Amino acid sequence: MASVPLKYAWFPGCVSRGACRELYQSMTRVATVLGIELVELKEAACTGAGVISERQPDVADAINTRTFALAQRLGLPLLNNCSTCQGVMSAVQARLHADPHRLQRINEALAEEGLRYDGGLSIKNFLWALVEDYGLDRLKRLVTRPLTSLRVAPFYGCYILRPAEKLGLDERPERAQYLEWVISAVGAEPVDFPGKTRCCGFPILTMNRRNSLTMAGKHLADAQDLGADCMVTPCPLCHLNLDAQQPDAARTIRQPLALPILHLPQLIGLALGLSPRELGMQKHIVSTRRIEQRLRQAPAGALAG
Repeated sequence: MASVPLKYAWFPGCVSRGACRELYQSMTRVATVLGIELVELKEAACTGAGVISERQPDVADAINTRTFALAQRLGLPLLNNCSTCQGVMSAVQARLHADPHRLQRINEALAEEGLRYDGGLSIKNFLWALVEDYGLDRLKRLVTRPLTSLRVAPFYGCYILRPAEKLGLDERPERAQYLEWVISAVGAEPVDFPGKTRCCGFPILTMNRRNSLTMAGKHLADAQDLGADCMVTPCPLCHLNLDAQQPDAARTIRQPLALPILHLPQLIGLALGLSPRELGMQKHIVSTRRIEQRLRQAPAGALAG
């Protein structure tokens, strides 16, 4: 039976268009190879990353509901590539579902733009969509460069796992294993470590830099000590703290760190045969040369099992 083509209203978020442009680059390249059509919501605004909702929850809900309405107007499910965005959007959707009068008030404001959100929109992070919509068997069939030489530490972070009831983990508890499943699907070996579901420290970076760097450093050191060649995360904010801040984290915990941090589309892209440069890996702070060296050690042209 032929595979059903997938099409999404795509919310790339702020970080992939700014501090982590390699995420935008790798996401678009990988989607093309996978045959996933992304209709970018260029008019959508930032989710607020949870910051706006702390002081102005009505503003945060209106901003995000507007994004939902833009996707719903296209008749498409909403896809994001940032687990922080997923967490914020899931929380907003839960509040709207619990309070129809709140949604009515927001829709009255959105009417000035000719927009309306009726609820029920499917909102998924790329990790979820890859497993639940695309399917790992389908992904495996497209692997041309199995990552059998790589040991990869998964890093979920906070916003894609908590609060569980708002993120659908009460109905789909297996979502807490999806990163390991994807790592295995592309031929790599998952490296389990205690910090994979804990905070990376990014939310407190500007308030308590030392604690933030200590948190990041401990996760990195634990994964590195267990033999990981690299780490992968579905969150660009986690990527910023684990990659861009890694040199400072190493000084803070007084331990050498040299662990490359991959965005989820980059890991997949490597297995699909894309080059590190096509995936923007040269833009990372921590060198990814170790990954390239490992890939050269793998049998050329081998197919995943």
